[in-house]
Amino acid sequence: MERGETGRRIKRVRGAKAVKKLIMLSLSLFLLLAGCAPQFNKQEEIVQNKEDAKEKAIIPNFRISDQYYRTILPFEPSEARGLVVNNINTKYDISEFETGLMRVAHNTFDPDKYLFQEGQYLKRDTVRLWLNRQFTPEQLKERNLSEADNIGLNPLDNGKGNIHDRYEKSPNYLAHIIEHDYLVKNEEGKVKLGGVVIGLALNSVYYYQKVQYGATFETKIAHGDLEKEGKKIAEEVLQRLRNMDGLRDVPITIALFEQQSKTSVVPGNFFAYANAAKGSAKLGGWEKVAEEYVQFPSTNATINHRDDATSFLNFKQDIETYFPNFNGVIGKAFYARDQLQELNISIPIQFYGKAEGIGFTQYVTGLVLQHFPSYISVQVSITSVNGPEALIVRKANQNEPFVHIYQ
Repeated sequence: MERGETGRRIKRVRGAKAVKKLIMLSLSLFLLLAGCAPQFNKQEEIVQNKEDAKEKAIIPNFRISDQYYRTILPFEPSEARGLVVNNINTKYDISEFETGLMRVAHNTFDPDKYLFQEGQYLKRDTVRLWLNRQFTPEQLKERNLSEADNIGLNPLDNGKGNIHDRYEKSPNYLAHIIEHDYLVKNEEGKVKLGGVVIGLALNSVYYYQKVQYGATFETKIAHGDLEKEGKKIAEEVLQRLRNMDGLRDVPITIALFEQQSKTSVVPGNFFAYANAAKGSAKLGGWEKVAEEYVQFPSTNATINHRDDATSFLNFKQDIETYFPNFNGVIGKAFYARDQLQELNISIPIQFYGKAEGIGFTQYVTGLVLQHFPSYISVQVSITSVNGPEALIVRKANQNEPFVHIYQ
């Protein structure tokens, strides 16, 4: 009995040691994995110098992709925010005006080194005054403005003669101004302004009225004319920026954006930008921005991008085979350097059951893989009168698309 009891004690001791080793091994493994895992919740604290005061700010540790800048927190909106809604023609232009300006910034300010902040130097009233026309003394008096407020960047309209003739000759070229600031961090954990990027939105179509609340008329502006006037405006904007406190000795980039008409379903695009080095009050040579948005189907797509237009039409025809009486497939293509980069497709359709919607989504997913080359990103949004039904996303060089069915 004693020998048996002793054996049981030995087994219990060995068992306890084994459990202890297992616990230690598990703990070690947990600590190792914790050390290797990305620390998405860990934030980086910095010091931001603002008007001779120092404030603590935070840099989020996680960035969605290499094309986006990290933004310091707390987020500080521009004082001029909101004006873009009234000054830009479509929601498509509003979005592209800002995101496109960030792409332009990549040419000068590396997203790995610079942090983004909304513009802090162009105030709301300043932007409003700059967007005005030049005024005669009589017009200033009518508007209760002083000569110091006569700083509009659009051409003078003396009010004499036929309004259509006047606005054909001197339309408003400048529609809106947006400022983006880029901050840089030094080795001491402090950030300061590293550069500024200014976007100038220019009208391809100018809308006007003879009388307030009357009929709206329009005059088209040739691209050559708006480019010429836009570059003149950019030089004047740079001079004014250099006279502002805090902007006298930082690099400044100014980019020109051509916005589309109010009826367009695709946005306009940036077409040129120029840089001014530290302290310089003169822009360097203008660089071309080779970007364009194209609607599918359209005459422009057929003439200038025949192969891509053919692929889209084949995709559209296959969908019409599934629903013979349907022809509502619309595409928005983004080209950079004349190469198709992204294609966003909208399919509004009426379903009579969830199973029908799921089956259609699977069918469309197969068509995406069949008709569009793997080097472009394709996104398909399927909607009905009830709202979004499904989303299909195939990133460039991705074998398997992401498909989401809305519940």
